[in-house]
Amino acid sequence: MTGMSRRNAVTFAIAAALTASVASFASAQDDSLTVFDWSGYEAPEFHPGYIEKYGSSPTYAFFGDEDEAFEKLRAGFKADLSHPCSQSVVKWREAGLLQPLDTSKITGWADMNPGIMAMKDLATTEDGTVWFFPWDWGNTMLTFNHEKVDEKDVQSLKSLADPKFKDRVSIGDNVDDAYALAALAIGMKDWTTMTEEQFQQASAFLREVHKNVRLYWTDNTEIVQAMSGGEVDLAWAWNDASIQSSIGGAPIKGKKDTDEGISTWVCGYVHLKDAPGSVEKTYDFLNSINTPEVAQYLLSDWGYAHANAKSLASVDPATLTEMGYDDVEKFVDKTLFQSPLPSELKLKMIAEFEKIKAGY
Repeated sequence: MTGMSRRNAVTFAIAAALTASVASFASAQDDSLTVFDWSGYEAPEFHPGYIEKYGSSPTYAFFGDEDEAFEKLRAGFKADLSHPCSQSVVKWREAGLLQPLDTSKITGWADMNPGIMAMKDLATTEDGTVWFFPWDWGNTMLTFNHEKVDEKDVQSLKSLADPKFKDRVSIGDNVDDAYALAALAIGMKDWTTMTEEQFQQASAFLREVHKNVRLYWTDNTEIVQAMSGGEVDLAWAWNDASIQSSIGGAPIKGKKDTDEGISTWVCGYVHLKDAPGSVEKTYDFLNSINTPEVAQYLLSDWGYAHANAKSLASVDPATLTEMGYDDVEKFVDKTLFQSPLPSELKLKMIAEFEKIKAGY
């Protein structure tokens, strides 16, 4: 079986047991460590060293986006590790949801990519305390079926709002990706400086996109299925949508060279405050994902880069250059990087996106 089919087999089994949103667990798990994660990251290829040592994967619980995860954790849900992206770390830390990481227990911490680690508010506070373990980084980009859509018709992100694509579009049910798209569409590269007027322009654009949306996807499996099965032809999606669809033989292509560009994000793991599980297993898990073997799988099957420079260097240099991961500064220079937003602006985005999806 391919990497895609292995992962989907696990994900489909989990999806069948999902209730409303979050609290679903995979089988054959180690209940002394719980990882609160995006669906799909439970794949055993992501933590082979942990399985080798303990005989099974950790327990996994899943969330649809980081705001959902944040609210569940604030309400008292207990886990040991979680997997937010950089724009959420400050919010989670300030809410008292995190405890510092002991980097002396993380093998290869000194090998983390300096370009990633230098990004503002990403991993450490001014006193040197480390709160975030950067792990995967990549893009959200225009993604399309090249057998049904002429590439010249999707040179702009504004094509997502073109009436010709009515009922053929999907974007993520994720406020960060949605407003990253909207900010790019109105000509912004730094969303932290968004004015009230620009916020209204961005929201108006998302309302136009909503008219074309067939579905708001919630995880990688859903958008891969929708595109591979022909349910939608045009999407705003993560790298893995085109990679996994292509592995499955579907004519899906990610487009990095739109007029307005793409969005870049960095995600990783945090140690949750009052974590109930084993501290030793927490760090064994972090070490198991911080290896060349995992970096190669992350890139080949998901299209994402590993934040450990030494592990990423194990990948063929030509492949890294082709995918743009050979130079972090160059990679983010012409993208909208999803850095932390002012809390007032983020709350406005959350409230407005809910209205947009409801048709208001």
